[in-house]
Amino acid sequence: MSVYRSVIAGLGVAAVVGGTVLAGSGQTPSPVVPQLPGAPMATVNSFVTPRLEGWFRNSDGTATIIIGYFNRNQSQILDVPIGPNNKIEPGGPDQGQPTHFLTNRQWGIFSVTVPKDFGTKKLVWTIIANGQPASITLWTNPPYLVSPFLSEFSGNTPPVAKFDPGGPELTGPPRGIAKTYSAAVGQPLTLTLWVKDAPPTITGAGRSGGPGSGAGAAPATPGAAAGAAAGRSAGGPAGAGAGGPGGPVAVGRVVPNGLRMSWAMFRGPAEAKFANARPPIDAAADGKTETTVTFGQPGEYWLRAQFNDSSGEGGGGDQCCWSSALVKVNVK
Repeated sequence: MSVYRSVIAGLGVAAVVGGTVLAGSGQTPSPVVPQLPGAPMATVNSFVTPRLEGWFRNSDGTATIIIGYFNRNQSQILDVPIGPNNKIEPGGPDQGQPTHFLTNRQWGIFSVTVPKDFGTKKLVWTIIANGQPASITLWTNPPYLVSPFLSEFSGNTPPVAKFDPGGPELTGPPRGIAKTYSAAVGQPLTLTLWVKDAPPTITGAGRSGGPGSGAGAAPATPGAAAGAAAGRSAGGPAGAGAGGPGGPVAVGRVVPNGLRMSWAMFRGPAEAKFANARPPIDAAADGKTETTVTFGQPGEYWLRAQFNDSSGEGGGGDQCCWSSALVKVNVK
């Protein structure tokens, strides 16, 4: 199935009235075809739904809100520039959201950190794609409190990535720009990372995965967590010292089964071409992974590196455990 790229710009804020889009640009109104629950996804000409994944509290009292989206088109990648059709308000319109919308569900691809006195205030992300508006309220809603760095259900933790062997470790949801590059049009830029993952430290007897964060989650036992930490600090198995049925059983290694990474475009004036958007991870080289990307037009690009383990996309609904990082490339 071919996937084509559609640029949506300057349409103005639209409202849906009687099944027709009334666009502020004076364009001829186009019919809106609502997507009913359970209906197959449209091939093209459908909308993009922003998604609130959850939020977590930081050690300094601030809160970080994790956000994704669902492009409800099977074959239409959309570009919606920052502005009236792609805005987060108040305080925006630009608060780090994507302008390049891949097809299908994209989990936790960016975050917004709000001050500790944010309280019950709210932000609203609005996307108008194919003339159809969709909005989501972003706030620290108590039922949406999540634990992206430790699954209370399985004891799993997200992968850890570094852009330099001795550089800072990146894990969990992206926060701002992790690294900035310079490149030239038509010249491949090498993207190198080191990524590793610790296997789950707790595998509760009879548990087979599923949602586990927030209210009702089964917490890790202090003894098991302490044993896991002792095992990691000693350089041995993740569960050394715990023992017993239902305790930590996995053995730590650089690349456990299921660890994989991918690159994708997040923002940019034209398509970024990756030599391999899913490069292999070399366990023998301390988890080194490398690919190149080439740009056909000058401008500022943002790319997203995502790291998944066996918990899969969205952590199976647990909001843990995957990591991602955003990089900026200035192309001349």
